[in-house]
Amino acid sequence: MMNAEALATVTSLAFTLREYAELTTHIDRTHECAWCYMNPAPRACFTTQLLDDLNGWFAYLRANASHADIKYHVIASRVPGVFNLGGDLNLFRRMAQRNDREGFLSYGTACIDALYANINHHERDVTTISLVQGEALGGGFEAALSSDILIAERGSRMGFPEVLFNLFPGMGAYSLLSRKLDPKRAERMILSGKVYSAEELYGMGLVDMLADAGDGERVVYEYIKRENRARNGFRSLRRVRDLRDPITYKELMDVLQIWVDAAMRLEHRDLRMMERLVARQLQQGAQAA
Repeated sequence: MMNAEALATVTSLAFTLREYAELTTHIDRTHECAWCYMNPAPRACFTTQLLDDLNGWFAYLRANASHADIKYHVIASRVPGVFNLGGDLNLFRRMAQRNDREGFLSYGTACIDALYANINHHERDVTTISLVQGEALGGGFEAALSSDILIAERGSRMGFPEVLFNLFPGMGAYSLLSRKLDPKRAERMILSGKVYSAEELYGMGLVDMLADAGDGERVVYEYIKRENRARNGFRSLRRVRDLRDPITYKELMDVLQIWVDAAMRLEHRDLRMMERLVARQLQQGAQAA
């Protein structure tokens, strides 16, 4: 376990890579671990800029193996109390109002590209880790689930509220949950719209490790230390899991087409609910700032 002084040393040994508008990245050479921290604005959701930044960063990792020699990759957030609130509902509302099918498809494809890169370990022998310190809703929860290991601080909350505005999470939720749980429980979770505590999800096996509030980064390094003791066994078992029940890019894109069809059928009352949720999230963001 690492104390505050050791964690500070880790930070000093890391270096910052190219700058992104809504993403902060660095590589900790000592622990062979890359970090990316999401910081979208004005709402802590998957803005088009954040998606561009994530896909740019992931492309860098794939193309620069010699400069990014890593064994671990961590997705986290710089927004206090929020991992990510999911899809850009304000954008969805505008696209639905103008019947912009291509817009929905383009946005969803950018989401799938980022999600699949993480599911696919960035085409390298990398263990992917999500660190949730706050709320992870909709696409935010999908992103958290796309990693091999999900570490959450106590008090964090996660769920799929899309059913509240007559939609479903179409960028990987069912594919991920049906493999981590089973199809029936995946359906039940998605259709309930319930937001779960990190402790509840740990009991279900969806959260792998719990951390006390403010202790998440230390627990990430604790996990890395644990895996490093038997990395050959850990990574071999991961390969077996991926071989037995792979999530393919085609599967994700086929589900996306169903999501786009559903989005095009949204009605006025659904868009009004989206509008109310956007206002609530903007208020939440202002309070966090």
